[in-house]
Amino acid sequence: MPDKAKFWDKIAEKYSKQPIANQKAYEIKLDLTREYFTPDSKVLEFGCGTGSTAILHAPFVKHIDALDVSPEMIRIARDKIAPAEVTNVAFSVADMDSFQAQPGSYDAALGLNILHLLDNRMAAMGRVYEALKPGGYFISSTACIREKWYMRLLDPMFPLMNMFGQWPRVSRMTAKQLQADIESIGFKTVHYWQPGGGMVLFMVGQKPEQA
Repeated sequence: MPDKAKFWDKIAEKYSKQPIANQKAYEIKLDLTREYFTPDSKVLEFGCGTGSTAILHAPFVKHIDALDVSPEMIRIARDKIAPAEVTNVAFSVADMDSFQAQPGSYDAALGLNILHLLDNRMAAMGRVYEALKPGGYFISSTACIREKWYMRLLDPMFPLMNMFGQWPRVSRMTAKQLQADIESIGFKTVHYWQPGGGMVLFMVGQKPEQA
């Protein structure tokens, strides 16, 4: 098991029981995301956690491949399938460092609460870009810690918390920096929203119809 999975395996049960921090914003994000789905959509979600969002989206698409680096997160996600009566979601243990897909396989890709946790988000987003069909959508929601000046005061603490297993490795960026990263991959911004002007950026990027 990769070292980066250990933290998430350790907290998986607790994580699965935590309430959503901002339920209203979460529900708005669900609705906004579904605007980019069709009943025939094939969707990729990476960093799916315990699978709740994939299961909620399942009735609106043809199929979802949902990935997470943590075996424990995926175990919990798979346990939700039968009670939810979902048959079109496949949960797999995988990360974006090694993920391979046929080019143009997906109509949409979801990276929710994950980009700031990746060792190399640019490479991961490059794989997403290749995996999407022309005109496909990359939908992300990301904690952009540098949006708030007071969070910058905590910069020395993040490596220490990571070293002692109290916090995962976190990339610190502003929303505009993240938007620039996503656009540099080749995506065009079609939706940009910071709920309440906070640290979270919800963004939809579209792969051009033609290269």
